[in-house]
Amino acid sequence: MKIATWNVNSLRARTDRVEAWLQRSDVDVLAIQETKCKDENFPWEMFENAGYEVAHFGLSQWNGVAIASRVGLDDVIRTFEDQPTFGKPGVEPVQEARAIAATCNGVRVWSLYVPNGRALDDPHMPYKISWLDTLRGHAQEWLAADPGVQLALMGDWNIAPQDEDVWDIELFVKGGYTHVSPPERAAFQAFLDAGFTDVARPFTPGPGLYTYWDYTQLRFPKKEGMRIDFVLGSPALTGRVTGASVDREERKGKGASDHAPVIVELRDS
Repeated sequence: MKIATWNVNSLRARTDRVEAWLQRSDVDVLAIQETKCKDENFPWEMFENAGYEVAHFGLSQWNGVAIASRVGLDDVIRTFEDQPTFGKPGVEPVQEARAIAATCNGVRVWSLYVPNGRALDDPHMPYKISWLDTLRGHAQEWLAADPGVQLALMGDWNIAPQDEDVWDIELFVKGGYTHVSPPERAAFQAFLDAGFTDVARPFTPGPGLYTYWDYTQLRFPKKEGMRIDFVLGSPALTGRVTGASVDREERKGKGASDHAPVIVELRDS
């Protein structure tokens, strides 16, 4: 069984690429982020024609998450309990479309689009940390309730947890950039401390293997990327992992997303 996560950065703009990638990659489950569409303009038919059931959660032209599966799609949940809301001062806070879960052939999959943070002093940063802390609390409870649960927290985490996960850590630190700050890294580490594992890293080691390259300043050809897309697995799921890869080729060419898919291979349970 193969599961994958991919921030497609507008599904409607990349429907043809996603369809072709599903055929080429032969994945069984795909967690998708940044669909940037509502349910009413989601390309349901494309997934159905490709042999996938799909669940989507989209409220506006921003954010949006989905799970596509050809091995079952049960017990769909949109958002996690007490998911933090965000609103600028004077604006009614809203719960954004950033989390969706489904059970696919015995694996509980969460497709997650973690808030960006925007800047260290931006109101979006405490929102990001609170969002992660709330999710981590639930994930810890899920694992405690069933230590044998097959659980995959998949998506765009908007955090580079290790120095090698950015092309120039000194630039990031001196510039006061997000994604590498101590609070963000601590929030990510809390999931590992709770018993989850970054399952792809052992199979994709070393600096330079990124999952995201900004569109600006020729970041991709300059190899100036970041590793911010992850699959965090519960102990039971981690024990099934036999391989993983980052499909860097999908970042190439016209109309590519700024993220590359991360694929994890699982042996039969």
